[in-house]
Amino acid sequence: QVQLVESGGGLVQAGGSLRLSCAGSGRTFSSYAMGWFRQAPGKEREFVAAITGSGRGTYYADSVKGRFTISRDNAKNTVYLQMNTLKPEDTAVYFCAARLNTAAISSTPGSYNDWGQGTQVTVSS
Repeated sequence: QVQLVESGGGLVQAGGSLRLSCAGSGRTFSSYAMGWFRQAPGKEREFVAAITGSGRGTYYADSVKGRFTISRDNAKNTVYLQMNTLKPEDTAVYFCAARLNTAAISSTPGSYNDWGQGTQVTVSS
């Protein structure tokens, strides 16, 4: 099991930027694929971005491609989500998640083992 703690959420105007961080525990952090998901009120949790254990592979939802960038620093046990050109429809609680025992990417929430508590992102128009 890995403990995950997100930070960096907040209120921003449309067109602005935020960077989310997800700090994880564990000595084998680089062996975990990591993902970011989000959930807006009344909606299901949806995939945002994922990154392989090495950081060399990434995958994005079409809705954020070209605006968001996922990265990781395994020396710091941290995954980041740089969010640029934010839109009101990006408003949601953002969660990071870890796929234990695999470094491969997935966009399916059910394939992730551990989740953070979430951080709120609100984009005003």
